Amino acid sequence: MQNIKIFQFDIYILHFFIMHYDLVVRIKNAENSEKDSIIANFSKVDFAIAKLLVEAGYIKDVQKRTVGKKNFLEIKLSRGGKAISGFKILSKPGRRIYVASKDIRTIRQGYGMSVISTSKGVMNNKEARKQKIGGEHLFEIW
Repeated sequence: MQNIKIFQFDIYILHFFIMHYDLVVRIKNAENSEKDSIIANFSKVDFAIAKLLVEAGYIKDVQKRTVGKKNFLEIKLSRGGKAISGFKILSKPGRRIYVASKDIRTIRQGYGMSVISTSKGVMNNKEARKQKIGGEHLFEIW
């Protein structure tokens, strides 16, 4: 029995450190399986990324839910077609990718966006370039 508890604890620790890498994959997989919504663990970075995806039209809505002392994200997916056709995770725990503001480029000739974690918060490539702020290049989505 203790092995099972340790194994569950290891999964929880792993999920805590994965953060946005797991979030984008879960959204894409839920969309492919035609789900209406998904539940994810809450973090401020995940919430900021989800709000960016709502603004860009990749997901329908995101809300913070609380059950007891645990916070969750409830993400409602867009219906009527697949909003996300692909993504590429650039910055990983083993290899962080940083980009200067002058090196930020358009994604898929303007049909996609990249998400950058800056000193002023998480923002898309257009906003970071407009404010002339660089940062950690998290992922590209189209």
